[in-house]
Amino acid sequence: MKIKYAFLILVSHGLAVAIGFAGGIYALPILIAPPPPSLDDISAVAEGAMYSAEFHRDLEGSDAFHWGDGKVSIGRDSISLMGSLAPGPDYKLYLSPEFVETEAEFNRLKSRMTLVGDIKTFANFLLNVPAGVDPSRYTSVIVWCETFGEFITSAKYK
Repeated sequence: MKIKYAFLILVSHGLAVAIGFAGGIYALPILIAPPPPSLDDISAVAEGAMYSAEFHRDLEGSDAFHWGDGKVSIGRDSISLMGSLAPGPDYKLYLSPEFVETEAEFNRLKSRMTLVGDIKTFANFLLNVPAGVDPSRYTSVIVWCETFGEFITSAKYK
């Protein structure tokens, strides 16, 4: 009887730790995210953008925990999102010469992509395009979770 009780305690506590750990991985990026950029800043980028596109939740590689939704505006100097992303750690924005919507496609083309920067907010974002990077040489923007190698979302702008 004592062995069975000890086993149940071990399993129940182990399950509680696992659920807490998973919840922490999900919640931590939300808790430490900086405030999103102002709507005025996002609108200014959108007005001066060369291209625009839409993130949609129904992409092949997106799911309930990995998605994006909203309007992406691509300018010479900055890229913005008026919308939202599923919360997660270590999101990166890439410019790609081809549209991709799965992890396999992303990994196949990653060497031909250009990293724009880190996405720190999940409701709207605004990133500066690195010096020497010309968005007109690419066709798509991709949000990728570097830590877990997860496709989040993408949009074709040209």
